[in-house]
Amino acid sequence: MKDNIAFSEMMVHIPLCTHKLAKDILIVSEQNSDLINELDRHKKESIYKFIELNDLEKVENKSYDVVILTNSKLDVKIVGKLFDILKDDGLIAFASKVFSRDDNRLIDDLKLVGEKFWIAMPYKFGHQASIIASKKYHPTADLNLQRADFIDNLEYYSSEIHTASFVFPAKQHRDLTGIAKR
Repeated sequence: MKDNIAFSEMMVHIPLCTHKLAKDILIVSEQNSDLINELDRHKKESIYKFIELNDLEKVENKSYDVVILTNSKLDVKIVGKLFDILKDDGLIAFASKVFSRDDNRLIDDLKLVGEKFWIAMPYKFGHQASIIASKKYHPTADLNLQRADFIDNLEYYSSEIHTASFVFPAKQHRDLTGIAKR
């Protein structure tokens, strides 16, 4: 299995299977076929739009349920804008760094989104780590099994992988306690 397929599946299905009903989805990334294939699995209930990071300022407030960022380094200004463009129950998912490779980046990213969001949790898969930050939904407690278990022909994502991706080794879990908002 190609790493980019696992990445696309986890970046799309983790947030879309966490949110109760993500109708409006914004992807801050270049379009790529793997992401589009995964987003199309949700096309019965969702519509999505791709934009570049520099176009984020043009997005209307409270217009999206989910925002996915695949390769953007966040800062205070970007997080503030993301918070504003999300609806009241919205969430974001974005790529960060694996704890064992760059613990400062993961911790800094968690602190940054933790200032605004009720939930800020890292998840890992393969050699990648990402963060989900939510105004309302918890990625394991609010996992929509009806949606997650009925996505056909996946190569990596499953409801079990969804839940397991939030489990970290004991020391890393301790190191993230008080930083990750679980």
